[in-house]
Amino acid sequence: MANIEEVSGVFGGVTVNNEQNVGEDINVNSTITNATTGVNLPAKTGFWNKVKSVLFYEVKVELTPYQQKIEDEINDFLYQEITWAKVKDFLFQEVTFGKKKD
Repeated sequence: MANIEEVSGVFGGVTVNNEQNVGEDINVNSTITNATTGVNLPAKTGFWNKVKSVLFYEVKVELTPYQQKIEDEINDFLYQEITWAKVKDFLFQEVTFGKKKD
């Protein structure tokens, strides 16, 4: 579709070749070539691309019904509404040490 040969004002010049074959199988080839050296970019996969692919790998987790129940209870506890009355009741509760004497 697009065929750009030389672009002035761009460092090294750029050529872009796009080929599409429409039919049962769609074949799309895109290459960006440095005009001065004629080398396709990128030449090799860099270290950071490998690190990003490991760090951002999508993991799908499926829980059993019991695990889902536990997760729901933990979420309910963590995201419960905190009010001043609850904080005051917690701070000013009666604390006893040892055995109660009658």
